[in-house]
Amino acid sequence: MADHNDPNAVNSIFSDIDVSAADLYDMFGYPSDDTDGGEKVLIALTFAAVPQTGVFDTDMLYRINVSPQPRVVWDDDWSFDALMAYVSAVKDRYLTGFHAAEIRVRVDASQRARVTLTGFPGGDVDTVLETNVNHEIETPGGHRIKAFLGGRDDAFFNDLPGFFRSINYAPQFYHVPQAMTQVRELPIPKTLLELEGNHLFNYDPAFPDHGRGMKKDLPPGPLTWEGDRFYQDEQGNYRFVYSGEDAQSGRNVNALVFEVPLAFLTNDPDGDRVVSCWSESWVLKAASKIETIPDDPLWIESPRALLETGRHDEELRRYKLVDTVGQPFADAGLSEREDNRQLGANNFWLAPTFVKRLAHLGWGFGPSISALGLRCSFDHDDSPVSVHKKYATALTAFPRAKKTVFQHLNMPDDSWNPSGKEIALRRPFEIFVPNVCAIDMDTTGTWPFGRRLEDQVATRFLSMFLDMEPGPDGTSYHVETLADQALWDAAPVWPKTPPNPLRNDKDFLTEFPYLAEPW
Repeated sequence: MADHNDPNAVNSIFSDIDVSAADLYDMFGYPSDDTDGGEKVLIALTFAAVPQTGVFDTDMLYRINVSPQPRVVWDDDWSFDALMAYVSAVKDRYLTGFHAAEIRVRVDASQRARVTLTGFPGGDVDTVLETNVNHEIETPGGHRIKAFLGGRDDAFFNDLPGFFRSINYAPQFYHVPQAMTQVRELPIPKTLLELEGNHLFNYDPAFPDHGRGMKKDLPPGPLTWEGDRFYQDEQGNYRFVYSGEDAQSGRNVNALVFEVPLAFLTNDPDGDRVVSCWSESWVLKAASKIETIPDDPLWIESPRALLETGRHDEELRRYKLVDTVGQPFADAGLSEREDNRQLGANNFWLAPTFVKRLAHLGWGFGPSISALGLRCSFDHDDSPVSVHKKYATALTAFPRAKKTVFQHLNMPDDSWNPSGKEIALRRPFEIFVPNVCAIDMDTTGTWPFGRRLEDQVATRFLSMFLDMEPGPDGTSYHVETLADQALWDAAPVWPKTPPNPLRNDKDFLTEFPYLAEPW
């Protein structure tokens, strides 16, 4: 669910919404392992394979925005004022007079792609490429850019039904149309462990595929839960909401993949060590698709309308924005798939929403983590069971979520930093605001220092709710702790599996375009 089925306008989990080429899935970015001729950045955008794998929707336009910049280290101040100061700094960088360089792609009826690169120090490029084959693009400055546009295996390996079970997301399990906005995340506590008596979502051996392709009619109600404990079997084991199975196995995507010399992206490759990327999907207004998104929204309907006033060129004015993707889970998890929250790098508006959302998730996931005997970053007052609680303001939510928002996310070892440079561990608030894939060129680019194809980002996202400070025995959790099979073997839980699969259903390639061949 890194960004699949987002926003709601193209969320095909709803019973009446078709899969759309506007649904961006994942944004990958990391320093390329191929350094022949200098440092390169690998950037890959995946999206729904519509109308089919390797065939592109000709009503679509895709943009990959790129902004190299120096690495910035923020003060270790855990106050609400410090968070707001950080948000203000992000606003000042991305809002006023800022124009990212971009790669723009649109495909014609003959399935030839027009690719334009503009705003880069290495020069502008406007070329037409065949789809589904590798290319090398020569730039005015003599740089060579590898490009692939076509069908690939979906590189997101994840137990999506497990995640939707954890947030009690009704459309995954029941026939729910888009218009039933009150029947999405039901008012039942989020949880990693099944709640006793939560018959709407608990695993039922009589219907093992419920939520995994099989849906039921929505029961008349009440669509709530009135219990007070986690479910435990006769041996005292909890029931995990995850299965560890790869729900994306055997699925394809369409992809745009570029391997770009760093010297093409910036005039100062020694200073600009972080390459921020984010992508957008735009649909032709004349195509009359995705009608729940207005062609020309008012600023009160979408902050993006205010931000972009007067900034679109003639071509872009013929399209409307549908989806954005940068950081996994920023949109589909923290922004709740709302159509008007597709803001990309300008998501500073949403920082208060993220604090409230993390606190809401913390009241659900926190007690689950504690019940498993793990230390939790969220202050849930030692609640013995998950709680459904929402906050009206970020200020009231912040004291509970402060450590979850500000703690440094430990890495399992030093392999992420082959340069040996003094690079600060990243913290959730700077990972999700702005909503960009921030590729640190002095690292391997593994999440959260970018995103490599092999990263299990869904399990790493959950690790934010672990307390990363050293425990009484001196050991510390890290972003891979919940992927450790030994932890689950020792935990009082069934099934004994990490939340998500540890590897993709197909081996990634060792050469460009790196994503596995399609099925």
